[in-house]
Amino acid sequence: MKPDTPPAGADAFGLSLVRDDLLFRLQRRVGLIPAGGLGVVRRAVFWSMLAWLPIVAWAWYRGRVGVPPVDESLLAHYGVHARFLVAVPLFIVAEGMAHAFTTKLLPYFVTSGLVPEAALPAFRQALADTARLRNATLPWIAILAIVIGVLTAATITGDVHEINWAVEGEGSATHPGFGAWWLLYVGRGIYLTLMLGWLWRVVLFLMLFRKISKLGLSIVPTHPDRNGGLGFLARFPVVFAPVVFAIAAVLASGWAHDVVYHQLSVRDLKWEMLAFVVVVLAVFLSPVAVFAKTLSSAKKRALLEYGALVGRHGRLVRERWIEGREVKDDAVLGAPELGPVADTVAMYEAVARMRPLLVSKQSVAPLVVAALVPMLAVLSLQIPVVELVKRLVGALL
Repeated sequence: MKPDTPPAGADAFGLSLVRDDLLFRLQRRVGLIPAGGLGVVRRAVFWSMLAWLPIVAWAWYRGRVGVPPVDESLLAHYGVHARFLVAVPLFIVAEGMAHAFTTKLLPYFVTSGLVPEAALPAFRQALADTARLRNATLPWIAILAIVIGVLTAATITGDVHEINWAVEGEGSATHPGFGAWWLLYVGRGIYLTLMLGWLWRVVLFLMLFRKISKLGLSIVPTHPDRNGGLGFLARFPVVFAPVVFAIAAVLASGWAHDVVYHQLSVRDLKWEMLAFVVVVLAVFLSPVAVFAKTLSSAKKRALLEYGALVGRHGRLVRERWIEGREVKDDAVLGAPELGPVADTVAMYEAVARMRPLLVSKQSVAPLVVAALVPMLAVLSLQIPVVELVKRLVGALL
């Protein structure tokens, strides 16, 4: 199977980190992805139903669907439904978002002038190298090996509470039924493959942005975005919001089962929830964090350069208007792009306000909200919603 060539008229600097990878090509081979699109909806429905429907059908046939408050029933294990009805579709929906976003975002490095003309060949090479990694087979073989290892370990240790409802037989002759095996090896296999595929894409973004950050970018220290012209990247983490929500939903659903059926207190979960949010921010902000060194260096250099300019401009103004001396070199004083003293000072202040980290409400909020919404659902099981809202508002204010 050969990866697709970009469609005619596509921007030469556009790159999708979803289209044409091994998993994408396999799905296209079996008809899940049409020739001219991504097939997001059909794939989301197909993989979700493939993972979930056989389990529900077997549970219904065996009378294991159950009605809460019976804890060992399919309905009581919220994680099964969150994993296959929420997480799996969201992983695939996120692919469509990432494809649309990155194919428009990457060309902006060139059209905005951030990548100077001399660095264009290196920029093209960085995109080509990333495309080769995206299309490589070895990473997906490694993902498959990890998935098999995780599922095998879970089977050997028997530490899978979610399949207790699917156990058949009595006494020492108990054994997992068909529903348990499908859940473990097909359903969880699909979920883990898609999740690890996204972690691999985060690594791809990280490597690509790291290469771009070393191209001698034409940073503008006085840019109003306060990120030297790289402020457009602050919107980039929104691509990962569906992925974060999917993982958080699965994690929260497991906690919710323990709260409802195993007397777990939500207050005992505060550190796990905090740790999850911290890990989410560390992982999914890491691609844009690689520009911190470039921006920090540009800011330090610009503070010296603009400081010298402001100093020269100020000294000439003082000599001419305070000391009353004739100023021969008045080119700086007469430069229309510099303007009066107030304007030169404003430029220096703009440089001083420059932020080396591409972290703002635009970049953090989508990830934090996606991580917290499922957690709030768990907290609401034991903490009244009104009290919960008051605590959140108080914390924010």
